[in-house]
Amino acid sequence: MLKSLQAQEESRHKNLEHRSPEHWSVDSRSSEPRTSEQRKLEQRVLDKRSTEHRTEVISDYEKQLQTLKDEIAVLSAEKSVLQGRSVRSRTPSPAPRSRSRSRSRSRPASPSTAVAKVRSPSPNRAKASSVARKAALLSRFSDAYSQARLDAQCLLRRCIDKAETVQRIIYVATVEAFHVAKMAFRHFKIRVRKSLTPSYAGCSNFEDAVSDYIICHLDLYDSQSSVNDVIRAMNVNPKISFPPEVDFCLLSDFIQEICCIAFAMQTLDPPLDIAFGADGEIFNDCKYRRSYDSDFTAPLVFYHVWPALMENDCVIMKGEAVTKRGAFWNSVRPVSRCRSRSLSPICPRSHIGLSTVSRSRSPSPIRCGLPRF
Repeated sequence: MLKSLQAQEESRHKNLEHRSPEHWSVDSRSSEPRTSEQRKLEQRVLDKRSTEHRTEVISDYEKQLQTLKDEIAVLSAEKSVLQGRSVRSRTPSPAPRSRSRSRSRSRPASPSTAVAKVRSPSPNRAKASSVARKAALLSRFSDAYSQARLDAQCLLRRCIDKAETVQRIIYVATVEAFHVAKMAFRHFKIRVRKSLTPSYAGCSNFEDAVSDYIICHLDLYDSQSSVNDVIRAMNVNPKISFPPEVDFCLLSDFIQEICCIAFAMQTLDPPLDIAFGADGEIFNDCKYRRSYDSDFTAPLVFYHVWPALMENDCVIMKGEAVTKRGAFWNSVRPVSRCRSRSLSPICPRSHIGLSTVSRSRSPSPIRCGLPRF
């Protein structure tokens, strides 16, 4: 019996040994297609991820390339402006036969004479896009606020101790410079149209030709005449008072820079302009930032330090304003852009007496007849 049982067990073990490799082969065959399908799915997922990563990298590179192109355009525009300035500064002045003749030669020519001479415009300036010119002008306007304004303040602080009066004078100078430059641009554009009409009669792109000519010949703008107009307007502005020994000619360089910036901003499409500001208005956080010496809880503007720059109704650059409690009751007559710079006869005498404007270099006839308090 024992021998028979041992023989049966040995036979069973042998059968199991023979069956196991066959079973393993079947399992391996069934597992092989599964692993291949998984590998294919994993490969597809990896390919998809790699393509997405490549597209992201390419889009990032394209964005960086576009920003670099914009920066190159801005730098080329600034370079052309600086080259034009250096060329004008290096050109020797003609022999001074007489003062009147030299002055007449130094003044910029009119558009009609410029068309007759057929001046060759700078290729860099002509090819500069509107975006590049806008960026360059915004940079100049920012530099005027951060550097030229402070230099003008230092000049005025030598004669005026009160910081408020100095800041009011500079703000009024900036507003008047924009106003005068815009008027000068309108007259300049009319003259250019008249001079280019015979050459471009019947052309559909006449306005484009006029704008291109103005952009390429910005140096024909008589900025000195605008500076004189701004100083005359400041002398009769009732918002600023100054000692008799102070002359607004100290601000000639600052006013000339603002006039040139404002004139060039009119060549953009759409043109840039400063926001209207009045003392005693409600403080607008979107247009202005408060000065360091402001009352940050006051809702009204006491006076403006720097105007906000606008493009249509959108704020491009914020201005600066001083806010104080009771600013509306202490404010002087708001800055207006009307052509008449003298006080209106409707203005009450008490308002004039309470204002800080007690003296002016060239007072208007209306103020001369009023008694001083």
